[in-house]
Amino acid sequence: MSSTTPIGEQREARLLAAFVRLADTLVDDYDMADLLHELAQHCVEILDVAAAGLLLSTQRGTESLQVLASSTEQTRLLELFQLQTNEGPCLECVRTGEAILVPDLTVAIERWPRFAPEALREGFVQVHALPLRLRGETIGALNLFGRRPGPLPEQDLRAARALADTATIGILQERAIHRGEVLTEQLQYALHSRVVIEQAKGVLAQAGDLDMDQSFQVLRAYARSHNSRLSEVAHQLVSGALRPQIVLASAPAAT
Repeated sequence: MSSTTPIGEQREARLLAAFVRLADTLVDDYDMADLLHELAQHCVEILDVAAAGLLLSTQRGTESLQVLASSTEQTRLLELFQLQTNEGPCLECVRTGEAILVPDLTVAIERWPRFAPEALREGFVQVHALPLRLRGETIGALNLFGRRPGPLPEQDLRAARALADTATIGILQERAIHRGEVLTEQLQYALHSRVVIEQAKGVLAQAGDLDMDQSFQVLRAYARSHNSRLSEVAHQLVSGALRPQIVLASAPAAT
């Protein structure tokens, strides 16, 4: 008799659906910003974590790290705080190329005297950073945040590594990466897209009296319903080619 519980079966089904969805984006042309956001969302939906964020670097080292995706605005700000203070699990993960697993942040204050207290103030008690690697080169890290102390279950850790590896494949597809310059150009484009998306979120937030998380959901829902790239819709909003009222009116469920 199978020992798999209905909850376990549901989790496996969600994990399989996540890999199918990620694989679908790799077969054809894809929007990297949307792909990485999906990775963060999948982690929260499938794993025993409360939030997720993802940082990428355009070159070696941590100086060029940028926040590319996050499951919530709160997480994005916390990831930015890591970069501003130059300390935290994601930076350490990229520097060492190794997973940084911290089941209890209260004992990591000496290790990260600025980041750890800030994360605790935001309600996160555990944090785990997994490297995004290509043939030994670390190009970024996936951060997972939890609100209860304790280690990440081994099955969740394996699933998170697999999701991170799938995202890395998406970023560095063989058909798009012929030389190191192409990698830099593609990541630079993703960074620029993220900046425009943040600006578009601000436009929608002001026009619709929304918070930043709600604004992103409206933006993403509009892009999907119109079969458009997230970054393209964001650029239209920021440039004035698309009025925010049109986007807000077309996605009332997202607000």
